[in-house]
Amino acid sequence: MEITKRIEELREEMVESLKKFISINSVNPAFGGPGEKEKADWLEGLLRDFGFEVDRCDVRDDRGIWRSNIVAKIPGKNREKTLWIVTHIDTVPPGDLSLWETDPFVPVVKDGKVYGRGAEDNGGSMIASIYAGKALIDLGITPEYNFGLALVADEEAGSEYGIQYLIEKGLFSPEDMFLVPDAGNEKGDFIEIAEKSILWFKVMVNGKQGHASRPQTTENALRKGAHLITEIDEALHRKYSDRDELFDEPLSTFEPTRAEKTVDNVNTVPGRFVFYFDCRVLPRYNLDEVLSIVKSILDGRGAELEVVVKQPAPEPTPPDSELVVKLSNVLRSLRGLEAKVGGIGGGTCAAFFRKKGWPAVVWSTIDETAHQPNEYRRISHMVEDAKVFALLGTER
Repeated sequence: MEITKRIEELREEMVESLKKFISINSVNPAFGGPGEKEKADWLEGLLRDFGFEVDRCDVRDDRGIWRSNIVAKIPGKNREKTLWIVTHIDTVPPGDLSLWETDPFVPVVKDGKVYGRGAEDNGGSMIASIYAGKALIDLGITPEYNFGLALVADEEAGSEYGIQYLIEKGLFSPEDMFLVPDAGNEKGDFIEIAEKSILWFKVMVNGKQGHASRPQTTENALRKGAHLITEIDEALHRKYSDRDELFDEPLSTFEPTRAEKTVDNVNTVPGRFVFYFDCRVLPRYNLDEVLSIVKSILDGRGAELEVVVKQPAPEPTPPDSELVVKLSNVLRSLRGLEAKVGGIGGGTCAAFFRKKGWPAVVWSTIDETAHQPNEYRRISHMVEDAKVFALLGTER
């Protein structure tokens, strides 16, 4: 097949582009990083060189940092409708560097994999989508519909300056199709059509700082916080215990994930302790009710609650929607796979399209190393996914 042959010819170029993607730090500013602009400048040049129609949609965030979004298109036979492939430029921080075998921003190719922060989340899929388009351009193939790429900012911290901003600008149409390659499985036979509600909250525990040799004159905020973490954890898991087998993890999850630094020295009792929870809640449950339970636990305990992210789950994409059917057909013809549909606990850009009532699907072939030390993307997965993206563009 002409398209798949051309993508195979581009394999080494794709690897070099993924290495370049990894080498430019684009950690989200919400986590202390520089943001997307430098990486977006490089990506914009690449897309223009390949022959895409390209627009930049940058916006300044509340820190004064420019957040970069790129929209690129190949005009189709039907110019009233676009197949969008949506990937994100920002990454999470590397985390504990001692757990990495290599520098997270110095890409390493080993055993058929490219290692580095952002390799899987979401660089490999972004490069695959770009080279799928390049193959169509190189071969002079006009896609059935506009072949659109949205390379967006801020996905790792709520998407306010990324896909939400682009939707608000009116860049998409209800007739469009939306593919978000930001989750999947190793076989490539899982099409995600639903996501859980997301709730992140912060608890600030107040006490009284003092010398650790005289605890009777202090109120240990760390100890208070430790008890509160356990109480919140147990209460939420006890209350919200229903299962939904549509999801890969069928239960709601409530995870304490982060604690802010307290005191610098061992012999001081901290007077303040701050911790965070990441909750992924089945759509049947109301997030305000979850928060009411947390508030009832904190009441009268010298602690304050702050909601960081609150995103109720939208209605799932219908399993018989146009893009689910088209993607299933391509996977069957190209890979011999019978795809299954389901839901995940992770949040992706697809949720924002679903909130508008626009069917969106999430799919990719990955080993699920996102956010981990020694994150990698398998080269064969990236190349084979590029073939799927390109063939989707020609699917009637």
